[in-house]
Amino acid sequence: MHNETVTLSNGVVVPQLALGTWLIDDDKATEAVRQAANLGYRHVDTAEAYANERGVGEGVRTCGVHRAEMFVTTKLAAEHKDYQSAAQAIDGSLEALGLDYIDLMIIHSPQPWIEVNQSEDRHFEGNLEAWRALTNAYKAGKLRAIGVSNFQKEDIDNLWDNAEVKPMVNQVLCHISNTPLDIIEYCQAKGIVMEAYSPVAHGEALKNPTIAKMAEKYGVTVPQLCIRYDLQLNMITLPKTANPEHMRTNADVDFQISAEDMETLKHVEKIESYGDSSYFPVYGGKLKGYSGKPGTEEI
Repeated sequence: MHNETVTLSNGVVVPQLALGTWLIDDDKATEAVRQAANLGYRHVDTAEAYANERGVGEGVRTCGVHRAEMFVTTKLAAEHKDYQSAAQAIDGSLEALGLDYIDLMIIHSPQPWIEVNQSEDRHFEGNLEAWRALTNAYKAGKLRAIGVSNFQKEDIDNLWDNAEVKPMVNQVLCHISNTPLDIIEYCQAKGIVMEAYSPVAHGEALKNPTIAKMAEKYGVTVPQLCIRYDLQLNMITLPKTANPEHMRTNADVDFQISAEDMETLKHVEKIESYGDSSYFPVYGGKLKGYSGKPGTEEI
């Protein structure tokens, strides 16, 4: 079981390998968390938008591992761009999870999802207001750490230059064939810990012959190579699965990719399509209904 940790700028220690829970239904999330904890996972990642915080929280509370040993990350929905709704959502996540505190809470996206890949509005003021809500919850002890997700350089700069508390993490899409080295290096130079979601490219990496050949060289599976790759980029890594066997193999990644092979993997030809999942904004898709006028969207 990979049990390395990373330390955030405020001294909070985070298990580097986490269980991702995107697209795991609420009624299945509890057992998934219990199984993961039994295998040695100590970090679970969820979000308000996943609609499974209740199940994840129940899993954390009933997995048999002391709460202080479990690290729970959740995300403030991308649509909260004002102080009041963000503050209410933070309390809503605490209530849904059934926990006294959240270890890490992050803004899910600098733009509401309906606008991602369709609008140039980066919502600078709205993100500062959402960040202020996170900051106050952090100061109140409701959150042990705060950060962001899917933030680009200009979004990071907005918080860095104007906020009292600096972002501690930035969670981004990162996998072999789609590695945003510029934002990774920019954030890491500022002491912001980077996190990688969809490390196996939502399953599409399994279809890539270059990645398969490299995995064969190391005697590992494609998912194991992909997860190890992100770990060696010094990123917290979030493979998603509800399958205990996949949880086990995903965590069996204590091998080392050579520096030469890491450079090769960084420059694997960029993925062209995420298949049936390409419509998700995180994979370059566009949600239907964006009119350009906030408040008039139809989903």
